[in-house]
Amino acid sequence: MAHAIVIGSGVAGIASALRLRKKGYEVTVMEANSYPGGKLHAMEKNGYRFDLGPSLFTMPHLVTELFELFEVEPDPHFSYSRKKTVCKYFWNDGTRFTMKSDMDTFVKDASEVFGASKKSITRYLERNRRKYELTAPLFLEKSLHKVASYMSKDTIKAISGLGKLDINTSLDDLNKTFFEHPKLVQLFNRYATYNGSSPYKTPGIMSMIPHLEMHYGTYFPKGGMHTIAMSLYHFAISQGVRFNFSCKVGRINVAQGNANGVESNSGFHKADLVVSNMDIYPTYKNLLRGQKQPKRILQQERSSSALIFYWGISRNFPELDLHNIFFSNSYSSEFKAIFQERTLCEDPTVYINITSKEEPSDAPEGHENWFVMINAPGDYGQDWDSLKKKARNWIIQKLNARLHADLESLITMEHTLDSVGIESNTGSYRGALYGAASNSKFAAFLRHPNFKSSIKNLLFCGGSVHPGGGIPLCLLSAKIVADLAPQPQHHV
Repeated sequence: MAHAIVIGSGVAGIASALRLRKKGYEVTVMEANSYPGGKLHAMEKNGYRFDLGPSLFTMPHLVTELFELFEVEPDPHFSYSRKKTVCKYFWNDGTRFTMKSDMDTFVKDASEVFGASKKSITRYLERNRRKYELTAPLFLEKSLHKVASYMSKDTIKAISGLGKLDINTSLDDLNKTFFEHPKLVQLFNRYATYNGSSPYKTPGIMSMIPHLEMHYGTYFPKGGMHTIAMSLYHFAISQGVRFNFSCKVGRINVAQGNANGVESNSGFHKADLVVSNMDIYPTYKNLLRGQKQPKRILQQERSSSALIFYWGISRNFPELDLHNIFFSNSYSSEFKAIFQERTLCEDPTVYINITSKEEPSDAPEGHENWFVMINAPGDYGQDWDSLKKKARNWIIQKLNARLHADLESLITMEHTLDSVGIESNTGSYRGALYGAASNSKFAAFLRHPNFKSSIKNLLFCGGSVHPGGGIPLCLLSAKIVADLAPQPQHHV
């Protein structure tokens, strides 16, 4: 039977393994860490449980369809609930806004709080929906880099609708044409951070991201985000996928333009197909040494990273929900600091995720588990110890003022993760969360394809290649990989 090797067990790697297994391959996943999941990892300490990585779950059908592919009911393996509240927003002047998942309620509430007409909000959301429907079949569900992708009716429709995609304007400029209230502009500008970009540079097409959140809803997976990776991992094992942990791949073997296996710390492993779920930068620099390097792609600006404080908090905050945002006064200064000055801003936007709101066992009774994150630049050799100390003080001061609390006295346990730690844990170049940033209108086309035309039987999945970062896009990259993979030849 034809054998596929998948390098890395991030969510895209596991999903690719499942799809290739369904296609008829024997599949082995090789993972340098001692655990599966990549960025979707978790930690337990002093009675608190934390998801270490991504905290937002949308488009759950992309997970459940992996079970359905094998005609297995997802429910016993993986279940989730839809959130009625998408996010709670707080501003320094005391303004608060609770974003409801019901579209009509959102339009009514936003109109009241920000003084925008219901008509302008509805028009904006409608435009976002049309963008998504025009572009998804081409930009998200197919390889952008195969001529066949451009021959479909969907593509012709997308290309004829290019004027409606707002590619030539920034997300910030687009939002300002719809809304006068700076806080509503800021709320919609925030969606640039979903792929690690700046709203002042990323094109207006990115306004389709709130459509995904609002149309498909936001969810909480039972057991936390980590269960997305773990349920798929256990399911893959049940379908015959093999996992080798603490197995560091050092090279992808290429002979006569054909990938025929990998060399790891346990020797040479022959394969008919190799799929790399590793960040594209170290894939080329380490695993494809001696092969032609796509310089322009590898030199692209990296996405933002994160600085995360995991805090055990010794009381409940009923005014907070699963997702909470405390905005900075000057968003433009914050993004200038991150992308131009490669430092942190003194008044950062703070995101707090509290899974114990949904899963009370994630914290001791009467306590909460706070995942406190600010957007940060990648690692360019900054003095992170000094930056972390300053950021911690800025965050505590900001939250104390908004929540009328003395947080320092409530923190019973602390763990910190910065871009250096993210790179060493996950191999993401410079600790970037989403591979390359989408800070130009050509970014979608500059992402590395899911294949390399000069090397047969080598494919790529994950957040650093097409179609992009974040769990839904990683799962879509696995779908594209399975479509591109040749039908397995059975060896005699």
